[in-house]
Amino acid sequence: MQRLVNALKLRKIGDVAVRRNPWYYSQARGVLEDLRAADLAARREWTQERLEKVLWFARRTPYGARVRGCTDLASWPLLRKPQVQAAPAAFRAGSHLLSVQASTGGTSGAPLRLSRSLRSIAFEQASIDLMMRELGVEPSTARCAVLRTDAIKDPNDFRPPYWIEASGGRRLIFSSSHLNAATVNSYADALEQFAPDVLLGYPTSLEALCVLLERVGRTLHIPRILSSSEMLSPQVWRAAQRRLGCALLDYYGQAERVAFAFAMQPGEYRFLPGYAHVEFEFVGLEEEQHVYEIVGTSLWNSAMPLVRYCTGDLIRAPRNWGPAELEELALSERTFSGVFGRSGDILLTPDGVCVTGVSHFQRDVPHVMRIQVIQETVREVVILVLADAGYSERDAQRLLQNVRSKLPASMRVEITRAEALERTARGKTPFVIHRPAVRALLEQGRARGSA
Repeated sequence: MQRLVNALKLRKIGDVAVRRNPWYYSQARGVLEDLRAADLAARREWTQERLEKVLWFARRTPYGARVRGCTDLASWPLLRKPQVQAAPAAFRAGSHLLSVQASTGGTSGAPLRLSRSLRSIAFEQASIDLMMRELGVEPSTARCAVLRTDAIKDPNDFRPPYWIEASGGRRLIFSSSHLNAATVNSYADALEQFAPDVLLGYPTSLEALCVLLERVGRTLHIPRILSSSEMLSPQVWRAAQRRLGCALLDYYGQAERVAFAFAMQPGEYRFLPGYAHVEFEFVGLEEEQHVYEIVGTSLWNSAMPLVRYCTGDLIRAPRNWGPAELEELALSERTFSGVFGRSGDILLTPDGVCVTGVSHFQRDVPHVMRIQVIQETVREVVILVLADAGYSERDAQRLLQNVRSKLPASMRVEITRAEALERTARGKTPFVIHRPAVRALLEQGRARGSA
């Protein structure tokens, strides 16, 4: 099964055989459309009924038998990623014949092995297709340019072309690792010639394209952009609209498929009803707002039903919101500003203090599109800056002042303007990176805290 899926991925037939399988896709599309039009009470009732079906599968996994969870969701404990990493087979249900295996490295590079049912793959595709239709294109026929992390050629080979065709010529897949000042005009020429209906991209790749186009003084017209998989800052959102003249939709999800949210304007994200059962675990207070971790239960993956899975992704909500407002948020009746960080986005001081609020470093600093915070040691922090053409020493000093307001004088801070940010082995660009020695200290602290 897995070899077949991999072989079909770059072929048009893969859309029908796997992602838009007629057995499941039409049902998924109908559910999504019905729930988008439903009121709060109908969404609540449907979600509860679907949740009970998923918990039936979950109770029959080795994990479900051990924790003795029942059809009441509250009987299930919160589930953390290390538990799944340590024993993935304990969370699998039924036969593997009708499931697809997947693996993700995450921010730390530690593998997480997952199983996905064919129904859940079709529902995921239907959810993404709904986003395409929100942008005004038909996903099954749209011409799509792709700028993510696809490894299409040797990263040391800088001879053109830097792209390949797929899906019968309807997709042009670009290599993000070859995009630089020397090659950006080739990318722009290829995009103009291909004339995509929509560009599918990671925010960091989109940032790089916009920065490099600005540097060479070139403007492209790409009518629509669908971004995902990383946090998209308002600055990059505006840069893309200015440099590419596009309508942009950003959606949030994760490899575990336990939550999905989207926005067509910065700061106006909604969870997608029908995708998952979403809860919010209180983390703390920040600037008179409550901080919550997104906790999700997959409603479709019967092959590996993760129940009350803690994503590590953080959002903010007004301090006066209670259970009723949070339920409305989970069921798409209210919006939130977006995922602003992860529970691991902290810095460790020489005194053993965990500094939070790292996402505030670039607040009110003009001309900064994105930063990446790298903690080399407990005494040394490097901040990489992706900036537009107006960035100056004055902006760097303002950024440094913001950082210094959070970190003690015992920590050295270096701010460096960069052409690109660091990526993980799987092509993701974490906001905060801890080098091995720092990561080991943080893990020791967590171990002591749970002892």
